[in-house]
Amino acid sequence: MLGWLYLPLPKSVSQIFFFFFPGSIVNPRRMESLGNGTLDVSVTKKFGQRVQKKESEEKKRCSPRLREIHESKRPYYGPPRKHHPPILLEGLDAAAETPSAQLSAFSYVPHTRTDKARVKKALRIYNKYYLHFFQEEYACENDTIPLAKHLDLKQKEGVCEIGGKRPDLKAISKMIECNEVLFPTKRFGHLPGIDVGYQFYSRAEMVALGLHSHWLNSIDYMGVSCKITEEFKGYTFPIAIAIVLSGEYEDNSEDIVYTGEDGNRFTGSEHQEMSCGNLALKNSMKQSIPVRVIRGHAGDNHLKIYTYDGLYKVSECWPAEGVSGFVVYKYLLKRLEGQPKLTSNQVECSNGRSRVPAKAPLMVCLDISEGQEDVHIPVVNTIDDTTITGFTYTKYNQILSNLKLPPNADGCDCKGSCKNPKRCSCARLNGVDFPYVRSNGGRLIEAKDVVFECGPNCGCGPGCINRISQQGIKYQLEVFRTSDRGWAVKTKDFIPSGAPVCEYIGELRRTNELDSVAENDYIFEIDCWQTIKGIGGRERRLGDVFDLGRRDEKEFAEPEFCVDAGRIGNVARFINHSCDPNLFVQCVLSSHHDLKLARIVLFASDDIAPMQELTYDYGYALDSVVDKNGKVRMLPCHCGTSECRKRLY
Repeated sequence: MLGWLYLPLPKSVSQIFFFFFPGSIVNPRRMESLGNGTLDVSVTKKFGQRVQKKESEEKKRCSPRLREIHESKRPYYGPPRKHHPPILLEGLDAAAETPSAQLSAFSYVPHTRTDKARVKKALRIYNKYYLHFFQEEYACENDTIPLAKHLDLKQKEGVCEIGGKRPDLKAISKMIECNEVLFPTKRFGHLPGIDVGYQFYSRAEMVALGLHSHWLNSIDYMGVSCKITEEFKGYTFPIAIAIVLSGEYEDNSEDIVYTGEDGNRFTGSEHQEMSCGNLALKNSMKQSIPVRVIRGHAGDNHLKIYTYDGLYKVSECWPAEGVSGFVVYKYLLKRLEGQPKLTSNQVECSNGRSRVPAKAPLMVCLDISEGQEDVHIPVVNTIDDTTITGFTYTKYNQILSNLKLPPNADGCDCKGSCKNPKRCSCARLNGVDFPYVRSNGGRLIEAKDVVFECGPNCGCGPGCINRISQQGIKYQLEVFRTSDRGWAVKTKDFIPSGAPVCEYIGELRRTNELDSVAENDYIFEIDCWQTIKGIGGRERRLGDVFDLGRRDEKEFAEPEFCVDAGRIGNVARFINHSCDPNLFVQCVLSSHHDLKLARIVLFASDDIAPMQELTYDYGYALDSVVDKNGKVRMLPCHCGTSECRKRLY
């Protein structure tokens, strides 16, 4: 079929087009770029409807392209009972395969707790490397370069790479080098442990998991090198497997018109080409292979949040005129059915802008601290009419008259702010470097046996990097009422992993004085040895702390002191237990070096999204709590996590 056709286009590109249709009808909406850069356009509405009807009828049958692919390898969207192409488990132990491992890559299934635990572990590894490299970069800028030997970072002492890779990219490289990327081999479909709605706070985190393997490009695809493997024999490569959408796309839409990449992605000053990622998306369309879609959103405080929205089918592809007049490729993406509801709108809720609460909250008080903290801590109740009574807020531990604190330890002679860990005597107590980095206002690089901070006899000021936990509450917290766990605490801000949240505050007392308060559930025993060993084997700490290995375990067999927050305390008193917590307990020594009277500080173990409840593991051993008559007390656990042990004590 040969013909001439003139249709009015925007004035800037009005022109005559030549169409050539060799032997078969071409869908006018799926236009291809001609050699001279011009664009095809729609013929007529009626003609297009006939074409779409014809294609719809053909799609009901197996396409010629799919006939060349073995039936066991064809993508399938029907009932799960008919077809289950296996998911590959790169990087996972064969003995630990989860039930979800054998289910369809394109069918949504609930993720097991093992899947989720592996995701959490991989992200913690990434954050650890990231903070170490961030510290290394800071040391370079300040001409102080200690060696983090336990990480084997392979950096020569005294050598600094100014202007090198960013810390997040170095962390990714380190994970690749150590084979610690969760899914290092590219693959189709959902990834075990990453549920629809999962949120990330950097592109690098997605690379660390293998959800999207490039920190900059929008389209992630499997290249032509994959066709040599037996598993992918018969497929046409490249094939797109994941895309990242920027914030200009409509939230929660089941259909997305996606604009391809390149053509000078930064200025849009060139024609896009049907190659690389653009070609990969087209091949995914032809072979009916869905892609993972991750949406990027702008959060508060310049924070970028990425939400996994699930699998989308590439339904159509066509070239169009971009904003600058150059050719861009557009793709119609349709979300697969059977997946959880889209949750991208939860980003708005997580930024503290929830549109409609389940019930108008009862504002118990505007600030439970009554101005003692730098940020207000409101108390709300949407459950009942309960208020908080018999409790006095305090920012500092109260010392009983019969208890005498150890004398203040000798401090460092740094001036202003400690910068060089080789010269700071307090930093040397922690090993080779400061335990904190200045990222996001101060973060603990990783959990340690004990953190030694600068104290009252040090020459540095309150803004010193080695006083991070002494700087008070920085994040907006809220006390709220739950239906089955009493009061709880959530954050209105994003809290990065390693950030100090609050100290457990109350009355310092001896544990042998607790007989009269046996019913008090707000007792926190200062048991650093339990923390060092790991709570019931559930936590592991970085050792190598000054003089700690020479201590006798019998010295800490029974905790001598505790913090009683029953009548007097701070916001930490209201933080609930969880068997899968997002906070961890860290013993901190600042004014003195007596482990028996260490400060109890709660740090974020993972990145915590806004509006999430804060929890930590109370660390009880079963049958360890008795009443005043010696009878064992039992309390069921209602944390509701997949790791729940069913009993608190």
